[in-house]
Amino acid sequence: MKKMAALASADWQWENATAGAAAGLATVTFSHPLDVVRTRFQVYDGRISNVPAYRNTPHALFAIARSEGFRGIYAGFYPAVLGSTISWGLYFFFYSKAKQRYLRNREELSPGLHLASAAEAGALVSFCTNPIWLVKTRLQLQTPNQIRPYNGFHDALRTIIKEEGWKALYKGLMPGLFLQVTHGAIQFTAYEEFRKILVSLKAQENENPLATAADLLDSVDYATLGASSKLAAILTTYPFQVVRSRLQQRPSTTGVPRYMDSWHVVKETARFEGLRGFYRGITPNMLKNIPAASITFIVYENVLNLLKLSRREY
Repeated sequence: MKKMAALASADWQWENATAGAAAGLATVTFSHPLDVVRTRFQVYDGRISNVPAYRNTPHALFAIARSEGFRGIYAGFYPAVLGSTISWGLYFFFYSKAKQRYLRNREELSPGLHLASAAEAGALVSFCTNPIWLVKTRLQLQTPNQIRPYNGFHDALRTIIKEEGWKALYKGLMPGLFLQVTHGAIQFTAYEEFRKILVSLKAQENENPLATAADLLDSVDYATLGASSKLAAILTTYPFQVVRSRLQQRPSTTGVPRYMDSWHVVKETARFEGLRGFYRGITPNMLKNIPAASITFIVYENVLNLLKLSRREY
């Protein structure tokens, strides 16, 4: 019996990882141009910047498309796909595994344990994927007049290691760690709690007492849950994204970084830009992430339900 339970647990974790990876791939393909715009807004401080000044999100999209073409609007797409697919796959896998561990000797998880599960998953994902996100940021900030531009993902990795050393691949790790842990924890806790409420409300209206959450919820419900939980997470954690992006900029031609550490970013941003500086690029970020979160959870829940159904039939 124990062996069968262990096999079932392994199947469950594999299904969560597969569903998560599929969700991440769908999300990044849809939303990447807005990701490029967001990154460029985040690093523009109004003083010294390697990126052009844009008036707003539509102007940025049009200007990048006109001056840089398709390649500019999809700059950093490969590391974005790679990082997002790996991140979502690992996140759902670690999150599922943590929930299973906390569920031992319990009937259901409290909001605090959902928070701990999400935080644990977020921290592990951050350590695994920071080099990918750093390369993505560098590629997105490249403009046609860039001196010694990177020629793609692998060239960027080689150049960074050669010019700046291995440690450079983990620039922005600390704000990235805080971002991943807090953002994921808030989003998944909100998602789980909103989901419980919605299932409870729909169960009261449903005449079938044996109906499961998969029977009660449809894609519109998953989209609403994903969007509302994402909004809560964005509003509370966005400054971490700005700090990370500014730290991950490519150093000047003399090798001097724009910012030395996270505290330097915070001080300089607060001094010259105020609170507004910590929320630069939030409009394309919300346009990117709120619909993307809806797509992610629609794909995740439906793929997961499909995998569970096929396992039961098998």
